Amino acid sequence: MKVLIIDDETVIQEALRELLTVFCPEVIQIECAHNVETGIEAIHRLQPDILFLDIELGNGTGFDILNQIPLPQFQLIFTTAHDRYAIHAFQFAALDFLLKPIDPDLLQRSVQRATENINSKNLYKQLQLMQQLLLKKESDRKIVLKDNQTAYFIRLDDILFCQAEGAYSKFHIRQSEPILVSKNLKEYDTLLSPLGFLRVHHSYLVNPNRIRLFDKKEGGALILEDNQVIPISHRKKDIILKILESRF
Repeated sequence: MKVLIIDDETVIQEALRELLTVFCPEVIQIECAHNVETGIEAIHRLQPDILFLDIELGNGTGFDILNQIPLPQFQLIFTTAHDRYAIHAFQFAALDFLLKPIDPDLLQRSVQRATENINSKNLYKQLQLMQQLLLKKESDRKIVLKDNQTAYFIRLDDILFCQAEGAYSKFHIRQSEPILVSKNLKEYDTLLSPLGFLRVHHSYLVNPNRIRLFDKKEGGALILEDNQVIPISHRKKDIILKILESRF
């Protein structure tokens, strides 16, 4: 497997090269580039299987490189210092990323995921979604949901609710079949609650735009527009009711 590292810090390049050599034996060739121009040249020449790409480069950004690769054939792993908003965009677009300094265990997992997804053709659409988020174009915000076979690009407003299924989460979508995703509900609670989604129960995260009514019978429940009945945790009932009263 061929790997290309694009980062303007030589120390970071060498540290990542060493980690890949020690912890990822499936990687047989590693090359590095320092900036936008050398990065683009190396991509065309090497045709890497995996690209590790820093966002901030000395003479531009990683997006300046990606914008000149119209049909990327590699798996992409961003490497970045902590940037809360950028990480939020990575998560919505289901793009892989590693925070500096890079943890060897997380590196191994990222390389394994990249190897498993080597034939995926979704990268271009995922990158488009991420750049829309970074530019704060949120009028039609989407999220990428992946099951074992497919990546789905779903409008947030089309989500009815998300239901915990052990270590998995099941998304119920308007006029569509549910999507089972291999991440737990806590991760999506962290991602979607800032956008108004309500964690009404330990097993349910609800889109408030799809609530039809609040049923006070038997302790309270939410009735969604498709007549789904969502229970409300007793300890959260008063808080949820206040939130709903303020919204409607």
